[in-house]
Amino acid sequence: MNTLLTVANLKKSFKDKEALKGISFEVYRGEIMAILGPNGAGKSTTIRNIMGIMYPDSGEIHFHQQSGKGIPKSKIGYLPEERGLYKDVKVMDILLYLADLKDYPLDKAKERIFMYLKKFDLEGKENTSVEELSKGMSQKVQFIGSILHEPELLILDEPFSGLDPVSQEVFKEEIASLAANGTAILLSSHQMNLVEQMCDRLFMIQHGEKVIYGTLDDVKKQYANFKCVLHGENPPALLEKIPEVDRIEYSGNRSILHLPKGIIPHQWLKQLPNELDVQELHINRISLHEIFIDIATDKHLVSQEGGS
Repeated sequence: MNTLLTVANLKKSFKDKEALKGISFEVYRGEIMAILGPNGAGKSTTIRNIMGIMYPDSGEIHFHQQSGKGIPKSKIGYLPEERGLYKDVKVMDILLYLADLKDYPLDKAKERIFMYLKKFDLEGKENTSVEELSKGMSQKVQFIGSILHEPELLILDEPFSGLDPVSQEVFKEEIASLAANGTAILLSSHQMNLVEQMCDRLFMIQHGEKVIYGTLDDVKKQYANFKCVLHGENPPALLEKIPEVDRIEYSGNRSILHLPKGIIPHQWLKQLPNELDVQELHINRISLHEIFIDIATDKHLVSQEGGS
């Protein structure tokens, strides 16, 4: 793997609060890596340290062979969670201004602006002021601003927030295209379904510490046991007789049977009683959303490899 960004043993405190407790990870060229965590976990602090908005108390951040204040901001694109475009400025002017800040050739930037305006269904909006745009349109403009200068590393903080489903698909396609062309993408989002669809690897923080780091397959194998979702009129007493079940969730005629580690689904199915009412049944691993909730709320209902 071609490593573009290395974060090594990063620590950061604010007064008596330790926001980051020695976290480390890498981001590779051409990959989409998710940085996840509940509010207050340390995601924004990590991103701000990478961007040079603040600096760590200790630890190192390397971009190529450069570190600290030497990281070239012209090589990084950043879409912050807090949107912030000048409202009384025209779309073309604000985008050219952002390109100029990155030392990107303005004639080339102008060509790319027209291309992206068309791609994001904003054709003809170049002379519209930002305040005249809808929230979704403004977000598209800010996204264009983050990728206009062809960054090697793109950091996206909640890029899908407030977007309608059609716009989300457009963003997803563009992000995937950028990664396919070699851009390293660090994506922060609370929309676990989109993270699960898009990301190659995950890094999750809880209380300023690493709790997950690896590919989605690795995480699923480590954390995600199988579950059986069963639709039918089945009394709890019958379901509770089924062997090798950790716990059962009931919701009307829908029951979720959480299975322990090591279960082989097709073999487990043979143990279901004949009198079971099966209107619909499917078995899969629990979702990233469920893993996130379990870790973020410290419920510890999801057993890990080697755990119970």
